[in-house]
Amino acid sequence: MRWVLRSKIHRARVTEADLNYVGSITIDKDLIDKAGLIPGEKVLVSSNTSGARLETYVTEGEAGSGRICMNGAAAHLIKVGEEIIVMGFELTDEYIKPKIVLVDENNKFTRYL
Repeated sequence: MRWVLRSKIHRARVTEADLNYVGSITIDKDLIDKAGLIPGEKVLVSSNTSGARLETYVTEGEAGSGRICMNGAAAHLIKVGEEIIVMGFELTDEYIKPKIVLVDENNKFTRYL
């Protein structure tokens, strides 16, 4: 069994950071669905801007909003305006073709990579 990449949202922009939230990353529902993520799923978030990396879980944001919000303590590490990658993994002994979603500067789906 190996941990393999299953889902990825590539080059998203953080639109909000909320220190007072209990925790997680809020992601536009359309992007969650396109990437094959689910609310509550553990994800790795990597900032292309600062190099920060952290694990958290997904919460669902309004569909079509383009919202990417770092919540709780994660908002100290990754700030508004940073470019990030959100990755979901699966433990399996089979090959998985990951769903890799590329977004534009407004976090709208442009294409699969």
